[in-house]
This record gives sequence, structure tokens and C-alpha cells, in this order.
Amino acid sequence: MLGPVDLMAAADELYSLLPEEFVPRRNELAAEAKDSGDKALSAQIKSLAKPTIAAWAVNMLVRHESEQVEQVLDLGAALRQAQESMAGDELRELGRQRRQLIAAVTRQARGLAGELGQKLGESVATQVEETLHAAMVDEDAAKAVRTGLLIKPLAVTGMEAGDVVESVAVPTSLGETVVRRAPATKPRPKPPAEPAKPELTVVDDNSRAIADAEKELAEVEAGLAAAERALAKAQRRVEKREAKGLQLQGELDELRRKIAEVEQRVEANEDDLSDAEDARDESEDAVAEAKGAVEQARKALDALR
Repeated sequence: MLGPVDLMAAADELYSLLPEEFVPRRNELAAEAKDSGDKALSAQIKSLAKPTIAAWAVNMLVRHESEQVEQVLDLGAALRQAQESMAGDELRELGRQRRQLIAAVTRQARGLAGELGQKLGESVATQVEETLHAAMVDEDAAKAVRTGLLIKPLAVTGMEAGDVVESVAVPTSLGETVVRRAPATKPRPKPPAEPAKPELTVVDDNSRAIADAEKELAEVEAGLAAAERALAKAQRRVEKREAKGLQLQGELDELRRKIAEVEQRVEANEDDLSDAEDARDESEDAVAEAKGAVEQARKALDALR
């Protein structure tokens, strides 16, 4: 029988895929395990749940933006250690910094998802933000996020160790401590305060500047969209006029061809007319000559009588 390493390898591959790729590849891996004679592993792979879009987005962050995720988790760990030893003002300032960092990483998640062809709506983005927040305030949630094997988002309210375990595709990836505490029904006590205050850096509050920049970006994007629509409309008008011009040019060329044909016929008719006029003149001369002959014959006849 294949060991758990094979299950982890299968899970690591599956939870790095795009949502539409998950089920087909899961079926292939399960079939491969079954063909190799390991029906138990095949069943385990088959039972791996497809992640929600929010969980998938967090998994993609872990794989593609690991430094940003570690920054979130490290700050969370520092805040948990500092919450008993720092003054209220300092904690509030660090809490504000935490919110800024979570918001920034959530925007990164939306951008990354867009690059991978998946748009994140507001509700899904909120779930991503809540998952990052849970990972900052809860050690087990942080472990769950680090696995990159989430199947559903996390939330702080009422969260227990069992909730964390159920949110990860392969619970053993969390480590023995979390897995054994899964049946717990009471919230975990806060860890004891460390004697030394951690060194934390408070960033400037640029949330207003970010909001203004986002508003300005939305306005210019709207202006760009309007300009592109106007350009498309003008381009359609140009194409329509070009098509009409080609049609008229074709009609003009046909008329010119007909005019040239008629002109040739006129010239031919004029030649025929000239020949007919010559023949008429000759006929007139013959008639006049015949009349003269008739007149002379009559006079000769009259003289004989």
C-alpha cells in the first residue's frame, strides 16, 4: 500500500490547479492509484473535496505570493504574542496595520485570480479577507492557510480546532497538535504573554490615499470604456461608409462601361449614317439623270407625232 506521502503529493497537485481542472485530474489520479492496486489510496484521493473559489484563491496566494502570505502570518503571530504586554494605543495601531495588510493582500488575491482567469466577486473577496484575518488571530488557522490545501474559507467567529481541521483537504498536513485537538468544544486559551515586546513596525495610514486612488482609477477606467465605445461606434460608421463607397464606385464603373459601349455604338451609327447619306446622294443623282432621260424621250416622241 502506498504511504501518505503519495496522498499529499496528489493533494498538492490538485489544489494547485484551476477550479475547472480539479475534478478531471482527481478522477485521473484516483484511477491511477486503483490501477496500481491501492484501492484505499484511490478512495482517499476520490474523497478530496473541490475547494470553494475563496479557498482556491487563498491556496493560489500561498503558491504564487508566499512572501506576502508569510508577512500576514508573521504579523499575526507577533500580535498574538504582544497582546498581553502592549498598551491599548499600540495594539490599536497594530490592529489598523493588520487591517491594511489584509486588505492589500486581498487585492493581490483578486489580481492574481484575474491573471489566472477567475474573477472574484465582492462576497468571495470578503471570504478571502476573513480567512486571512482568521490566520492572523489564530495559530491553527495560520497552519491551515500555510498548507495551501484549504477546501473552504475560515472565519474567526466561533471557530474551533475542529473547524480548522474540516477546512483542510488532508488534516494530517496540520500536524499532530491540531489534529488531536479537533474534538475540542471550547475556545483555546490565549497563549501566555512573552516577557519581551516584539519589534513591530507601524506603517503610515494610507487607506484614504488608496481609496482616492481607487476612485480615480475607476473614473479613468470608466472614461476609457466610454472612449472605446465611441471609437467602436465611429469605426463602424467608417466601415459602413467605406462599404457604401465601394458599392457606388462599382455602380459608377458599370455606368462608365455602358457609356463607353453607347459611345462606340454612336460612332458606328455615325459611320453607317455617312454611308447611307452617300448612297442617298448617288440615288438622287440617278433619279435626276433618269428624269432628264424621260423628258428627252417624251420630246422626241412628241416631235415624231
